[in-house]
Amino acid sequence: MANTRGRRRRFGAIRRLPSGRYQARYPGPDGVMRPAPFTFETTADADDWLAEKQTEIRRGEWRDPDAGAVGFRAYADKWVEERELAPLTEDLYRYLLDKHLTAFADLDLDEITAPRVREWRAERLRSTGAKTMTAKAYRLLKAVMETAVDDELVTRNPCRIKGAGKEKAAERRIATVGQVDALAEAMGMRWRLMVYLGAYGPLRPEELAGLRRKDIDLDTLRVRVRAAEPERMNGRRVQGETKSEAGTRTVVLPAFLHRELRWHLESYVEPSPDALIFVGERGAPFRRSTFGRKWRKARQHVDGLPEGFRFYDLRHTGHTLSTRSGATLKDTMVRAGQSSEKAALIYQHSDDDRQQEVAAGLDATVRRARGAASADQPREDPSGTDLARGE
Repeated sequence: MANTRGRRRRFGAIRRLPSGRYQARYPGPDGVMRPAPFTFETTADADDWLAEKQTEIRRGEWRDPDAGAVGFRAYADKWVEERELAPLTEDLYRYLLDKHLTAFADLDLDEITAPRVREWRAERLRSTGAKTMTAKAYRLLKAVMETAVDDELVTRNPCRIKGAGKEKAAERRIATVGQVDALAEAMGMRWRLMVYLGAYGPLRPEELAGLRRKDIDLDTLRVRVRAAEPERMNGRRVQGETKSEAGTRTVVLPAFLHRELRWHLESYVEPSPDALIFVGERGAPFRRSTFGRKWRKARQHVDGLPEGFRFYDLRHTGHTLSTRSGATLKDTMVRAGQSSEKAALIYQHSDDDRQQEVAAGLDATVRRARGAASADQPREDPSGTDLARGE
């Protein structure tokens, strides 16, 4: 006969409520009696539910129903703090939490369900069209919830949308040699070398920001990339390591940059070995916002430049020109300081002699392009550099 008066059963207990429905309770592995989160229409339904809980306990699959009652935002903030992230990565995650994952901020972890995640993603794409940022936010949400699964706070990751975290890479744009020259001239004497090192180094913006006089060997035309100084969202620069282990490298520059490099060192760099190579008009480290305004203005003076051409696209220009000059993929990856677990084995044999050959090939390619463009009409910049001959 059904237990309708609260009599204890072999596992759990069922009692009839004044409403006529039935309540079930069971002892967890910790001995605490836990009621079902809902009531049942019949004792058979309640008995089936108790049997499921007993099976979960026997198989070791039982989860404390109160474990997931942890606020998502507090848990996500702690998740970010515990990971020793690079400054820019931490800034990105904070931004995503503040701007793109607010729909989950007031929810407990166990309240974030697969339907809610699908609804959030669809709404973000529909209202903003921001596919890239939505993919980044989804990946962060999935990573946080995966850790919650490992911590046994939720039983399953609710982020199960196939391909939702993938970003479609935008088509990489390149400039011609003439367009790089035009950009350098439009940026002005203080910043022209930065344009050339971004293209023909090819150095990342944060690597350029961290360059110091001691990193430059004018006689051998070598630049030692030792560190990176990215600018955070609060405007402060942070000194740190390069993007990857391969980022710490020596770059051999093409010979046509000798006068550009010498002119810049003589004109804008303090004599101290630790003096920054690139500083603003007042001698302070340049700001990304200020440089960005100059860059956008300079682009307007360059005919045929791809729409929205970024400073970072100069790196792809350098990759392309190096390849056309005879460099192998291994050579260009070493030159650009790129690596992965696989690349570490593939690219480690591009030695210094080979890098000099790559620089020489790049030098010849640029000289030919300049010569074809200017024909017999060489033009000189204010530093006295003959851009047609590269002297």
